[in-house]
Amino acid sequence: MVGRIPVMDVTPLVDLGRHPAKATVGEPLPVTAIVFREGHDLLGAEVVLTDPAGQRRAPVRMSKHPDVPDRWTAMVTPDVEGAWTFAIHAWSDPVGTWQHAAGIKIPADIDTELMFTEGRLLIERLLAELPTDAADVRRTLTAAAQAAGDTDRPVLARLAVLESPEVVAALAEHPLRELVTVEGPYPLWADRQRALFGSWYEFFPRSEGATKDADGRVTSGTFRTAAHRLDAVAEMGFDVLYLPPIHPIGEVNRKGPNNTLTPGPEDTGSPWAIGSADGGHDAIHPDLGSFEDFDAFVARARELDLEVALDLALQAAPDHPWVTSHPEWFTTRADGTIAYAENPPKKYQDIYPVNFDNDPSGIFNEVLRIVCHWISHGVRIFRVDNPHTKPLAFWERLLAEVRRVDPGVLFLSEAFTRPAMMHALGAVGFHQSYTYFTWRTGKQELGDYLLEVSHQSDHLMRPNFFVNTPDILHAYLQYGGPSAFKVRATLAALGSPSWGVYAGFELYEHVALKPGSEEYLDSEKYQIRIRDWDAAAAEGRTLSPYITRLNQLRRAHPALQQLRNVVVHGSDDDAVLVFSKHAGDDIVIAVVNLDPHGTHETMVHLDLPALGLDPHRPFVVHDELSDQTWNWTEHNYVRLDPGVESAHILTVRSPL
Repeated sequence: MVGRIPVMDVTPLVDLGRHPAKATVGEPLPVTAIVFREGHDLLGAEVVLTDPAGQRRAPVRMSKHPDVPDRWTAMVTPDVEGAWTFAIHAWSDPVGTWQHAAGIKIPADIDTELMFTEGRLLIERLLAELPTDAADVRRTLTAAAQAAGDTDRPVLARLAVLESPEVVAALAEHPLRELVTVEGPYPLWADRQRALFGSWYEFFPRSEGATKDADGRVTSGTFRTAAHRLDAVAEMGFDVLYLPPIHPIGEVNRKGPNNTLTPGPEDTGSPWAIGSADGGHDAIHPDLGSFEDFDAFVARARELDLEVALDLALQAAPDHPWVTSHPEWFTTRADGTIAYAENPPKKYQDIYPVNFDNDPSGIFNEVLRIVCHWISHGVRIFRVDNPHTKPLAFWERLLAEVRRVDPGVLFLSEAFTRPAMMHALGAVGFHQSYTYFTWRTGKQELGDYLLEVSHQSDHLMRPNFFVNTPDILHAYLQYGGPSAFKVRATLAALGSPSWGVYAGFELYEHVALKPGSEEYLDSEKYQIRIRDWDAAAAEGRTLSPYITRLNQLRRAHPALQQLRNVVVHGSDDDAVLVFSKHAGDDIVIAVVNLDPHGTHETMVHLDLPALGLDPHRPFVVHDELSDQTWNWTEHNYVRLDPGVESAHILTVRSPL
């Protein structure tokens, strides 16, 4: 039912308020609504938050949107984790209505004394409602009421008192509300900061510390040897270390190098083909070590301020224990065989998908047990493989139960699929999502996508901009050379509060399986890959110093730790993208040459009011990459040579 003061089109809402909108502790959250009424009387509106303890917080006044009629907006910031609600309170504003009319009528000598009388009566009503501790406001408004009724003073002098900054501020701080209408409450869930902000690094522990003997036989790395790589990951400024599946790998239909069907006896198979006689999802591959080794690995990561994220891939190798104990959890085809996974033209003969319509309760209980098992070993982040191939109802139930057990456990959705499914996965509880960023390479599509994830879908899903994955080596990286790697890292690290790198990116690994493919040649998914990190560093064949600098800037600048503050600016060159992020006085401007092969010169055009800067006043910018400082204005010349530097990362030091 429409209220006395209509409040409509409230945001952020997810599924009409049936699911909580996404919020993060310390992150400003925009709340908007259409608020209007009949006639010409003025209105007021505010957002009222209720925290997880049930305490109503101080209202936050809403203001009119500068460009959208009747749209009111406010920024609110949850400060503790948990379930919040917000409501919109709207009211008729008799004081504001009087102020507007008095400012017109009294100077024109229209109903002068009547206007003063009405103003005095409104102020007296407000004085009666003031809290006892508002002594200064009471004195200010009492003097205003007296001036309104003092017919011995000149009319304009009386009006000047009522329009003084002190009186206007007091009336705004303590509005007189009539016809109050409440819309809501609506749910929000505020997660811990890592749900929004973090730098991710992915490596296969079996490759870290692996060795090859003189006969070419490879010995797998272990958690003990992989732990030696943690210091380098931490030194690059990463916050999360993501491990692909660490479980026993199936023997049946095992894949050989480059996804071949003819493995040799020494071939290791794909970690996503989970399960063998050595156990399933709650076990560790014997080559990697024991649970004691894993616990020591997690503990060492924690000492370095790294969180360990684990892959949750709900599928089974043909020799997974589930296939024997719960054959009903899989799909049997007409010829009596169990269906293996396919994503035509890709085939995964080493993997059986789980059929979630067969014994859904049994599957739910088993997956919950597995998740809790790894939580007990210090894992509080899960990267979920292909969640879009499982029912949404399953994820909604599972994530709600895990949130009840430990609300700090986070889930990253690896769903490269239709927007509706990606958004729905976020709506039912996934904290982050992989995105289409990997395939956005042009200026227009990148700018549009930055605005989409930061302003259009932000209440549904939080983006994580991975520059590459074991499955995705984009053509831009295959043919762009080292500059292309710098460009993609810059865009990801500055464009999203969460970004990710798969090991080998910093070594410029760029060779595809074949032309037109996004698969790596000699993919680490199917074999152990031995990298000589020390030699690459000694020879300067590494992007690690640049990645380190990006992560240093991310940690130093609050603006880069938020999602909803992206502004895309203009340039005269289709190869130069300009965008910024700002939080209070912290402003970071990125100017990126998207062409990894050519130098580009252009003018860039900044929307300075959107950054809180005066368009008519120059200001100082400092390039955090070159350590140069310039005086900038609304319009500025740039030249970017990818042989020298592909981007300016500018911080605003001060106006001139």
